Amino acid sequence: MSQAAGQASRAVEPPLVVDVDGTLVRTDLLQEAALQFVARFPWAVWRLPLWLLKGKATLKAELASRVNPGIASVPLRAETVGAIRAAQAEGRAVYLASASDRRYVDELAQRIGGVAGVFASEPGANLAGAAKAARLEGAFGTQGYDYLGDRPVDFPVWRSARRQIAVSHGAGFTRRVRGAFPDVEVIAEPRSSVQAYVRALRPHQWAKNTLVFLPAIAGHQFSLASLGASSVAFLCFSMAASSSYLVNDLLDLPADRDHPTKRTRPFAAGVLSIPTGMLLGLALIVGAAAIGLLLPPGFSLVLAAYVATTLAYSLFLKRKLLIDVITLAGLYAIRVFGGIRAADQPPSPWLLTFCLFIFLSLATVKRCSEMIVRRNEGKDVVAGRGYRPSDLNALMPLAAAAGYGAVLVVTLYLASPEVSRLYTHPVRMWLTCPVLLYWISRVLVLSSRGELHEDPVVFALRDPVSWLVVLYVGLVIAVSL
Repeated sequence: MSQAAGQASRAVEPPLVVDVDGTLVRTDLLQEAALQFVARFPWAVWRLPLWLLKGKATLKAELASRVNPGIASVPLRAETVGAIRAAQAEGRAVYLASASDRRYVDELAQRIGGVAGVFASEPGANLAGAAKAARLEGAFGTQGYDYLGDRPVDFPVWRSARRQIAVSHGAGFTRRVRGAFPDVEVIAEPRSSVQAYVRALRPHQWAKNTLVFLPAIAGHQFSLASLGASSVAFLCFSMAASSSYLVNDLLDLPADRDHPTKRTRPFAAGVLSIPTGMLLGLALIVGAAAIGLLLPPGFSLVLAAYVATTLAYSLFLKRKLLIDVITLAGLYAIRVFGGIRAADQPPSPWLLTFCLFIFLSLATVKRCSEMIVRRNEGKDVVAGRGYRPSDLNALMPLAAAAGYGAVLVVTLYLASPEVSRLYTHPVRMWLTCPVLLYWISRVLVLSSRGELHEDPVVFALRDPVSWLVVLYVGLVIAVSL
């Protein structure tokens, strides 16, 4: 065949039409827009069902006029991008056809590059299913295009297309689409691994919940009943914490995708779907509440306060200057108070005051570490936060003051009459103070160098020096009893 004939043959090849949600992008733009609306305007959530009553097209248009889910960083499916590039290399026209709002799809088309045109939802017209098929038939004729989709709603479009290409999200769907279209080409079959679910739950963060054991240990309450109650409290806080992490990740998707490490989180990377995260989060919080009923009633109130505070933090407190770090410190203190209620012990002002100061220090260090990362990247603001890199000049001294204040609380406690009743050799307990000062100072120096993990608690769990400090303190306590 001559070169001219080959070019003519390629010129008459029908266009490739590509779906967007779940096919080109590894997420759903409507769901992401709704989450961003909730995150930015939590007081206006009541508007969502009212817009939906007017039709999905109205809902999409209203959301698109108020929020942008971060089209520039939304994760793309590599197999679909590859199919687009292959079609473009053959000289075929590529179109995007989506039920998402046109503004989002137009921006996505610009990001992809080389897209010949866009079909998308507009006010009064939701372009999905049969409506999409009719629009494409009107533009290209029956069997005048190839279509790449990923959902049952795409079946009417596939019936009118010349060639069916699919992204399958499950074995059941693969069987169904092959039954309806034997010649379908399945270019991707993404699966959510167990590892992705584990990463989303962040079990390494459960170490923070060992704080519920602190009241029993500090009060020398080592009975089976006390430790058992603390263990149940640990389970409840771990489930509630994982639920809060899921909610926070879902509400913080654009900011996470703009972060060098958080962009790999399962929801930010599109490995897990938004509905999966919502259902899993709901199941965890319901389970935590149910198990919490096994403990004294006061514990359930503390757990409820923890859940409410984490929700408030995810929705708006984390964007407020300094209020965010104080809230984080309070969440640590709530865990300790939960341990007090679980073991049915009287609260210790010494313990709660120490926790408030030390965790205010660590929460501030966490923010400082984030800003140092941004500064090293040449970025001015911390996405989704109320800080700028220049705030390090104030925050580092604040972290140091809070950390040293925690050690001051320890010294005042060691000079109090309570210590003499709990320890046979209370003077030996003073040996813990220099080591605590060293550990806090070391964390501050490593943070200023940019060598600290963004979460100091996670850093401590992986840091051999921190483990030696814990071992040393434990030995001092043992020889003081």
